[in-house]
Amino acid sequence: MVESGKRMEQLKSYLRRLSEGEILDSVRADFMREFKDVDAVEIMEAEQQMIKEGMSITEVQKLCDIHSALFHGATLEEKIANARQPVDVTSLREERAEKTRKLVETTGHPLFTLTQENEALEKVIARIREQLDRKVTEAAGTGTAVNGSRNTGENAVSRELLSEIRELAIHYAKKGDLLYPLLKVKYGISGPSDVMWTTDDEIRDELSGLAKAKGQDEAWKQRMERAMTRAEEMIYKEANILFPNCAVHFTEEEWIGIYQDAKDYDVCLSVEPKSWERAEKILQERTACQRESDDGEIVMAGGHLEVEELEAMLNTIPMEITFVDVENKNRFFNEGHKVFKRPAMALGREVFSCHPPKVEQQVRRIIEEFRAGTLDEVPVWMNKNGRIMLVKYMAVRDRNGRYIGTLELVQDMEFAREYFERKHD
Repeated sequence: MVESGKRMEQLKSYLRRLSEGEILDSVRADFMREFKDVDAVEIMEAEQQMIKEGMSITEVQKLCDIHSALFHGATLEEKIANARQPVDVTSLREERAEKTRKLVETTGHPLFTLTQENEALEKVIARIREQLDRKVTEAAGTGTAVNGSRNTGENAVSRELLSEIRELAIHYAKKGDLLYPLLKVKYGISGPSDVMWTTDDEIRDELSGLAKAKGQDEAWKQRMERAMTRAEEMIYKEANILFPNCAVHFTEEEWIGIYQDAKDYDVCLSVEPKSWERAEKILQERTACQRESDDGEIVMAGGHLEVEELEAMLNTIPMEITFVDVENKNRFFNEGHKVFKRPAMALGREVFSCHPPKVEQQVRRIIEEFRAGTLDEVPVWMNKNGRIMLVKYMAVRDRNGRYIGTLELVQDMEFAREYFERKHD
C-alpha cells in the first residue's frame, strides 16, 4: 500500500499517464494494486496541483471523464454507500465520507435534493437508451439500417424525452450558482469551477443542439450516446468528488443560505424540493428578529425614503438589478423572479466567481474598461428560453466622474417584439 506521504504524488502520476495517452485499463490496474481506496478531497487536490504545476485547465477538463472512470468503485463514498455491513469509521477520510452520507440523507438538505435530481436523471438516461436500442433493433429487423441511418421514418428518441433530459440544465445552474463559486472563493478549491463548470456547459449545449437537429441519423445517435455517457460521468463526479468536498467545507450557515437560494429555481425533472426543518426554523427566527429592528431612513439629494419604501420601489422596477462595487464585489440584487439567478449567498463575493470560465474573462474586460474610463456601457441582446432579453452593463460614476461600480440591468423585451408584431399585422 502507498504510504500517506506519497499518496498525492502517486495519484498525480496516474493522472499524468492518462494525459499522455496510456490506456485506462493499464493505469487502473496499477491504481487498484497500490490503493485500497481514495478520498474525494484527494482527487480534487491532485487535479488542482497539476493545474498549478503547469497543466492547462483545458487539458484537465478534457480528461475529466477519464479521471472519474479511473476511480470508479474506489472512493470511500462508494464503499460506505454500497457496504452491506456498517463501515468502521475510524479515519479522517472515512469521517468525511460519512459526513457526506448523512447530509445526503437529511430530508430537504441541498445535497438531498441534488442527489434526488441525479437519481431522476439516471432514469431519464435509461429511457433514452431504451428508445435508441429499440429503434436500432427495429431497423435491423426490417433491413432499413443503411450506411449510418437507423431511422424508420420516426425519431429514435421522442421530442418529449429530449425536452425532459434538457432539464438537467436547471440542476447544473444550481451547481454553478450555489456550489462552485463558494468552493472557489472562500475555500480556494477551484477545480469544480474551472473544470466541472465547463463540462456542464458542454453537456447542456450539446443536448440543446441535439434537440434542435432536424434528423436522427447514426451520427446523431452517436452524439447522443456520448452526451449520455458524459452526463452519467458527471453524476458520478458530483456524488464522489463535488458533494464530499462541499460536505467537508461548508458550514451549516452556508448550507442554509444555499437551501434558501435554491427555492428560486424551477423544479428539475419533477423532483419537488422538500422542506429542511432545521433550516426553516432558523430562517423563521431570523425573519422575526429583522422585523423587530428599526429600518431608519435614507436621505439623498433627490429626497428621502424609508428603507422599506426604497426596497419596494427597486423591486417594482421591471428589471433584474445588480450592483457591483469598486472592489468588484456583488453588493445588491433586487428581489423577485429572475431569469438570471442571483443567489443571496453571492453578496459580498467577487462578481467574477459567479460566471463560468468561458464568460469570466469577458466580464473582467468590461469592468476594467469601465474602471479605465474607456467604456461606459455594453448592451447585450440575447434569446433566453425563447424570449428576447436585453442585458445592459453600465459604469456607475460619482459626481466627479470617479468610477464606483458597475450596474447590470436585465430586461425582458418580449413585450416590445409583441407590440411591433401586432402593429405590422
